[in-house]
Amino acid sequence: MKSLDVKVWGVRKRNTKRSSYDVRWTVAGNVFSEQFRTKGLADHHRSKLLRASHAGEEFDTVTGLPDSLVERAPSMTWYTFALKYLAMKWPHAAPNTRNGINEALTAVTVALLDERPGMPADELLRKALRNWAFVLPSPGDRELPSDVADALHWVAKASRPLSDLADAAIGRAVLDSLKIKLDGTAAAAETVRRKRRTLVNALHYAVDLGEFRENPITAIRWKKPKVANEVDPRVVANPEQARALLTAVSYVGGYGRARGRRLVGFFACMYYGALRPAEVVGLTEADLKLPGNGWGTALLNRTRPSVGKQWTDSGETHDDRGLKNRPVEEVRPVPIPPQLVAILREHLETFGSAKDGRLFTNERGGVVGSSTYYRVWQEARMLALSPATVASPLAARPYDLRHSALSTWLNAGVDPTEVAARAGNSVEVLLSRYAKCIDGRQEIVNRKIEELLREYE
Repeated sequence: MKSLDVKVWGVRKRNTKRSSYDVRWTVAGNVFSEQFRTKGLADHHRSKLLRASHAGEEFDTVTGLPDSLVERAPSMTWYTFALKYLAMKWPHAAPNTRNGINEALTAVTVALLDERPGMPADELLRKALRNWAFVLPSPGDRELPSDVADALHWVAKASRPLSDLADAAIGRAVLDSLKIKLDGTAAAAETVRRKRRTLVNALHYAVDLGEFRENPITAIRWKKPKVANEVDPRVVANPEQARALLTAVSYVGGYGRARGRRLVGFFACMYYGALRPAEVVGLTEADLKLPGNGWGTALLNRTRPSVGKQWTDSGETHDDRGLKNRPVEEVRPVPIPPQLVAILREHLETFGSAKDGRLFTNERGGVVGSSTYYRVWQEARMLALSPATVASPLAARPYDLRHSALSTWLNAGVDPTEVAARAGNSVEVLLSRYAKCIDGRQEIVNRKIEELLREYE
């Protein structure tokens, strides 16, 4: 690059059938020229060359152009970058995490599309992104349906440059788009926060690739939606209600078909042992110590979370993993009360276990799906509760049985450290989530305050 010995000549008209004008100049003794359709365009280009020369700009000895006129390589598009990010994250991510990354990348990609002719219908666009673009193998490594291939080709052309996210206004618009669902209503706060986390993490990767000096999204002052982490005390069932619900489960589907009877122990594990649904699904006969009387033990070491086939490496609906947020080899012993011991012993005597030792199966002997136990639970609520209570949040989801268990233990005065260990949570998370459900402690505090006030009456 040299700024010396630059000479810009005048504009010369070519004697051809179509009028054209040449601009000629020299850089370090080399002659360059460029052709324009009108004299005005040629004069404009000549003026830019002169301004650059007078300003002392460096001129490229290969193209003959000053630095300000050298065409830069176009920025990587967001869509191209998103595919790179997915390929980096996918191998090390859990199936549910893959699903969340896919959902976030789809939302951001749609928000960063330019208006171009031939835009696919919304349904096809999202189907192409969710089911084909942001799933491995990548679109370039497998055969696509023609309509999906056309849609993704359009996306590749319409996707805005990744560098656009350096503009705070564009970044804010993308973040705001995450707050809205397809039907125009507000998205859940936790969903918005999860998508933003993925976007922030993706742009950290862009920084690693040298696309940005610093993450442009973290610099935007944007109000994050508040997420309610505390358990709603209205969902907590008391022991009497829990027993009634478990009894009702046994009546679902009739005695012979046993659609509900084979799941009584499933729900009992969640209430009496505070197990997560995925932990119950993965429970095997070998994990249990069930004495003839007294307390038993469940040695938890695996989970079988329900996810889509496209998110797992095995292609199965249920992933086979270790405990949540724990090393793969870790085992969590959970003492189980005599009531649950009796229920599980009866379950094994009646239904046995699966070939691989799983305690609970569906009617065909397969892994119990979330839709299966959810339907049974909804029918049990209809049998056990009054119409007014059915319409309330009380134990509306199977997971609320775990909430009921932990709330009951805390209200009974059990040391939070012990409760947290059995639940597989930290004490901090436990107390923050169940603060509104610890009624027993509030009563104790109220009595102490009342006694203090009486002393001064």
